[in-house]
Amino acid sequence: MSKFYAIVEDRDAGVRAFLAAEALRRAAEKTGRAIEIEVRTEQGPVNPLPEGAPAAGDTLLLVGPEQASDPALASRADSRLTLDAVLSDPDAALGADTAAPAAGSDTKRIVAVTSCPTGIAHTFMAAEGLQAGAAQLGYDMRVETQGSVGAGTPLTAEEIAAADIVIIAADREVDRARFAGKRVFASSTKPAISGGAKLIARALDEAETQGGEVQADGASGNASGKQERTGPYKHLMTGVSFMLPFVVAGGLLIAMAFALGGVDANADAAEGTLAHALFQIGASGGFALIVPALAGYIAFSIADRPGIAPGMIGGMLANSIGAGFLGGIVAGFVAGYGVYWLNRWIQLPKNLQGLKPVLVLPVLGTLLTGLLMIYAIGTPVAALLNFMTEWLRSMQGSSALLLGAILGAMMALDMGGPVNKAAYAFSIGVLASGIYGPMAATMAAGMTPPLAAALATRLFKWRFSLEEREAGGAAAVLGLAFVTEGAIPFAARDPLRMIPALMAGSALAGAISMAVGVELRTPHGGIFVLPIPGAVTHVGLYAVAIIAGTVLSAVLVGLLKRTAPAAAAA
Repeated sequence: MSKFYAIVEDRDAGVRAFLAAEALRRAAEKTGRAIEIEVRTEQGPVNPLPEGAPAAGDTLLLVGPEQASDPALASRADSRLTLDAVLSDPDAALGADTAAPAAGSDTKRIVAVTSCPTGIAHTFMAAEGLQAGAAQLGYDMRVETQGSVGAGTPLTAEEIAAADIVIIAADREVDRARFAGKRVFASSTKPAISGGAKLIARALDEAETQGGEVQADGASGNASGKQERTGPYKHLMTGVSFMLPFVVAGGLLIAMAFALGGVDANADAAEGTLAHALFQIGASGGFALIVPALAGYIAFSIADRPGIAPGMIGGMLANSIGAGFLGGIVAGFVAGYGVYWLNRWIQLPKNLQGLKPVLVLPVLGTLLTGLLMIYAIGTPVAALLNFMTEWLRSMQGSSALLLGAILGAMMALDMGGPVNKAAYAFSIGVLASGIYGPMAATMAAGMTPPLAAALATRLFKWRFSLEEREAGGAAAVLGLAFVTEGAIPFAARDPLRMIPALMAGSALAGAISMAVGVELRTPHGGIFVLPIPGAVTHVGLYAVAIIAGTVLSAVLVGLLKRTAPAAAAA
């Protein structure tokens, strides 16, 4: 499909040039045609066209004075118009070159949103999978990645309006309010990573119209009245996603406090020092908000914005009565489903509907959640958390080995999938309760698969294709940064041999880490947080655990994996 380019010049004021450019852009969007516009003023070009554009077969429109400033470019123009002509009738200015696609055309305009709980690897791998699938099918695709630092390349209202379909490939809840009236299809990130074209084809067949407002459970309202529930796991992962920045910020600041002031950074004698201040920020600030953030955003995932206040207040109560992260999880679900059902049961006159999300639902939801936490749920959950905490602290010998091995194997089983995220969420939860061993085991086990894949490509070159060997360096970097997903391209080509080999090394790394009593206060960062004093204990033994797991997996891969055809031919 040819692309449309325009160059708009105004040698006098420049304002009319921008008005004309905006008019052209809107006219093109109405007909679904892609357009890039360069505005030339006395101060220089604005939004210059890419180098080499327009290419053969593309359409170039020049707008401005009769004598163009670039005669060579003017000779290539398909059409010449004045500013007045464009401003008076931009639709006519574009003419037949920007006519809407004919009825029955196979060209589709698709927008998508990808997101995962940690917002690191699966978010961008899903985006790449969808873009590759759209290119394969010949469709136009724009993807917004909702990563750990917010929305990347956010979709504009115009792009959403022009889209034939919206695809949401996410492992956590995504706000769908802006997609009202569009055909929306939701899935996890995994289908987008493994087969973007297949997912797009399915979406075109199965997408349903998003209702005028997001349903309380986060599912799309549609013409048939059906609702797709996302399920407790996705709600929990949404809570973990929003909680993670509090854990990371608090943990790193506490580690920095220990680096500056030693183990007595929080002692009364250290009051007034920078170390004491950092500890207060990390512990009394960041860590104090972990459970409320978890509970609030679990409730948000279920009941949208009206659930945030009841969930966070329930999380604060869980902290105050000693129910910790378990109480926060329970409070989040109680608040979320409580507000969801209150929203369905309470019917107000039309002129009072605006009070529901800002007054009625938050107040009643908070009352319901708070009373249940104080009188019914809080005490037994606190007892359960206390029992689990004491059990974890008392783990010695074989029991610690077993827990570390289980967490390690879970991290490598699906490398970023539901099982991996379950082990990670458990480790973060007990980290918030002051138990640091499982977090160390989980991070060591998560680093091992990509490191092992990279090492295997060097030790057993004949087992891998040239493409896989070249990807080994990138996998090593991802492994060092605790991005387990770096091993997925290797495992996907030979899962029956690669995954057991990777699980064995991760289980060993996790077991050694737990057995020697390594504790880690930061939930992410890989090898880059290890030099921070206070971030991890027994650094040398921790390195031994990671190296042992990596070597075991690499050797098993070399023994189990078949020789790659391309490598054999070479």
